[in-house]
Amino acid sequence: MWLVDSHSHFDAPEFDADRDAAWQRARAAGVEVQIVPAVAADGWDTLHAVCASRPGLFAAYGLHPMYLDRHRPEHLPRLHDWIARERPVAVGECGLDFFVPGLDAQAQQLYFEGQLRLAREFDLPVIVHARRAMDAVIAALRRIGGLRGVVHSFSGSPEQAAQLHRLGFLLGIGGPVTYERAQRLRRIVATMPLEQLLLETDSPDQPGVAHRGQRNEPAYLPEVLEVVAQLRGMAPEAVAKAIRDNAARLFNLPVNLPASA
Repeated sequence: MWLVDSHSHFDAPEFDADRDAAWQRARAAGVEVQIVPAVAADGWDTLHAVCASRPGLFAAYGLHPMYLDRHRPEHLPRLHDWIARERPVAVGECGLDFFVPGLDAQAQQLYFEGQLRLAREFDLPVIVHARRAMDAVIAALRRIGGLRGVVHSFSGSPEQAAQLHRLGFLLGIGGPVTYERAQRLRRIVATMPLEQLLLETDSPDQPGVAHRGQRNEPAYLPEVLEVVAQLRGMAPEAVAKAIRDNAARLFNLPVNLPASA
């Protein structure tokens, strides 16, 4: 049984001291593949180097809404050129965040819709951040059209999950589902279409209940898998296979990943 971590910031400074050891722990835990999204243009070179030097790590490039102070309008045409040259598996992390005070909503919208247009132009999926902004995100996806992707760390309603499914978007489920208090999320995970499901850690953030207050890492993904399998009344191996199929289809991953990773 091998797993895909569909959202891991493995290039983050939190892993600088032990990145290779953390990568080996992930592989020992069965996490053969990580999708590693960017947050800002000044980190694309580091992200490229981290993924290029470790099999099974696949980069996505984008401009995260929480890092507006590091973004410039010229980063959108630079992202266009970067995508054309590097051919990543996705555009992102991009999206909207109406939770953090002081983030300019208009600027967020500009960068988000610019990246959605790039994803459509290059026929790539988008990795979407949506916090207290799910309706606005769905409206933007509809407005731009012709898109597919994943809303990572989904925290919306059943109705929003259904709308995203109709738009061709998967849901990334991670550490929050391991907390018993996350009852609405657990109900969604128990009943959502299996083909809409992806698993993630969002490392180094959002640790599960067993690692509360600690740095999260991809090696902990099997703990998310166990909870999701229990909620759905399925064998973990069956969920893991579905996740692999979903990730391979969305990100156009090679079919021989375990052998090559």
